[in-house]
Amino acid sequence: MGRFLLGIIIGVILVPAGVLAWLHYGNVPVAVTDTAFPQEHEITHAAMHARIDKEMIKTPPVQADEATFVAGAQIYHDQCASCHGLHSKPSSFGPHMFPDAPPLWEKEGNGPVVGVSDDPPGETYWKVKNGIRLTGMPSYKDVLSDTQMWQVSLLLANADKPLPPAAVDILNGVTATPATPTPNIPFDGKKTP
Repeated sequence: MGRFLLGIIIGVILVPAGVLAWLHYGNVPVAVTDTAFPQEHEITHAAMHARIDKEMIKTPPVQADEATFVAGAQIYHDQCASCHGLHSKPSSFGPHMFPDAPPLWEKEGNGPVVGVSDDPPGETYWKVKNGIRLTGMPSYKDVLSDTQMWQVSLLLANADKPLPPAAVDILNGVTATPATPTPNIPFDGKKTP
């Protein structure tokens, strides 16, 4: 009986004290270049997916049409491309985040999936709206409207399908920027130096 009580005391007092000392003295892998905890990916993704499944909106309130894809492409270009890259132009720093910011316009391996096109739009919407802690993925709920978040989510859900040329142009970074108007200066016939 004495050994049993000693085991409980060790388990209840010494193990937590050891963990706190480990945390206190800076031994936790917090740098991007540190090795991950054992099973870190599985533990964090299980909790995240359980939360998303509980709160995810199943039916998008926006139609997946050309106007949505073009608007979503512009939002993606302006808000997401710096971390997730564009068509044939990966992010320069996305792969150096922890976890890596996924390249959303590249195929996963040899399969047909492009980026997160295998995720339901509601899952992507949840991630865009709420962000994901400790990943660098911010919450856009105070930056974009609900419609804008759905537009980019529907665009990404359809990344493995042909998209309208206007959306592809935006995603390729070849859209024309509005020209700056030249001031209307009257010509007096003299050359300026």
